[in-house]
Amino acid sequence: MRFAPGDVFTEHYWTTTWYAIKEVRAADGGLKGWYCDMTRPAVREEGAVRVDDLELDLWVPAPGRGPALRLDEDEFLASGLPTTDPHAAERARAAPAALEALARRDGDRTAFRALLTY
Repeated sequence: MRFAPGDVFTEHYWTTTWYAIKEVRAADGGLKGWYCDMTRPAVREEGAVRVDDLELDLWVPAPGRGPALRLDEDEFLASGLPTTDPHAAERARAAPAALEALARRDGDRTAFRALLTY
């Protein structure tokens, strides 16, 4: 995964899930993949969205570019969350598995993309 100047990120947040997803496209519009942050559910506040990043991430590359990759486990552990908030840590650890399962379901990632349609 490599980000470059001109890449476009489209961010998706939910108030009921423990993740946020950023669709990443190259400057020419080609899909690079999706960067998934494990977060607490989003909260709407006076024209803004607040999201607490739990330091655990997942990269889901565009179809045909390999498997999903878990990222930043070391940062997650260093955050102390597993000790200070075991419930949130458990939810943060469960979310990548669910997203990976969707990404593996079909070759063109249709099931995963369905998350991003409203």
